[in-house]
Amino acid sequence: MARVRLPSMLRPHVDGAKELDVDGGTLGEVLDILRERSPALERRLRDESGALRRYVNFFVDGDECRTLDGPDTPVGPGSEVMIIPSVAGG
Repeated sequence: MARVRLPSMLRPHVDGAKELDVDGGTLGEVLDILRERSPALERRLRDESGALRRYVNFFVDGDECRTLDGPDTPVGPGSEVMIIPSVAGG
């Protein structure tokens, strides 16, 4: 099982959970499981074509997935997946 950590802005879509345990072999599989559990969360993580949203950062064990294999990044037992939407302001 991997542990998915969610920031406060995404927690309302998962009944306030700070983290979720998910069993998936890749980041894409983890996101598929999250979609099944919470369809509203999907719109914030991936676009209509299923691609990772540009302004959301996905870290697997501390490394940003786009520097690895994107949605094909392996996620093993005990892995930590952090989802961090970019925040803009002025």
